[in-house]
Amino acid sequence: MALNHSVSVRRLKRVDPVLAEVITAVGPCQFELRTGGTHYQALTRSIVYQQLSGKAAGTILSRFNALYPDATPTPAAVAATDDDRLRGVGLSRQKIGYLRDLSNKVLSGALPLDAIEEMSDEDVIAHLVQVKGIGRWTAQMFLMFRLGRPDVLPDLDLGIQNAIKRAYRLRKRPTPERVRRIGAKWTPDSTIACWYLWRSLDNGNGQLGK
Repeated sequence: MALNHSVSVRRLKRVDPVLAEVITAVGPCQFELRTGGTHYQALTRSIVYQQLSGKAAGTILSRFNALYPDATPTPAAVAATDDDRLRGVGLSRQKIGYLRDLSNKVLSGALPLDAIEEMSDEDVIAHLVQVKGIGRWTAQMFLMFRLGRPDVLPDLDLGIQNAIKRAYRLRKRPTPERVRRIGAKWTPDSTIACWYLWRSLDNGNGQLGK
């Protein structure tokens, strides 16, 4: 079920007239958290889905999960799985390395997933980007859609850049720095602002920017 973000939506419409048009065109906020499974599973999913179509990645992820009891991989179980079995479900050598690095960092305590909800946004990012294959963008998606942090602005995201270019009638796609400048007024509701910008690209109804 979508959460109630009516306060955030009202605040965003008040502080940014351009974003207010986006919000009106898109309609009610349907932002939802991805709460299924464990934090570790959410990160393994992010790694598996990198650079693959949704269908292909979903198939590989299902086969990967099926290797483990209750289709629930754990750091210890993945670390103990040999490469041949992991390659057998469709994982590349590179992604196997990423999954092993993630598992080892969780097991060693370098990535304390049991305490991650108490960390600040920047601390979460700093811990996650230690893992091979997890960059700042992936960490920000984890903050937004897994932890539900309300004020995340993924300035490197091409969808956000393209949506801003369209809505704000810019001649060129904005740089990350310009995204941050434009988005400064969205605090403390940047996550919901970004949800609307992503959805505005889905709409294609020609209403935005008019």
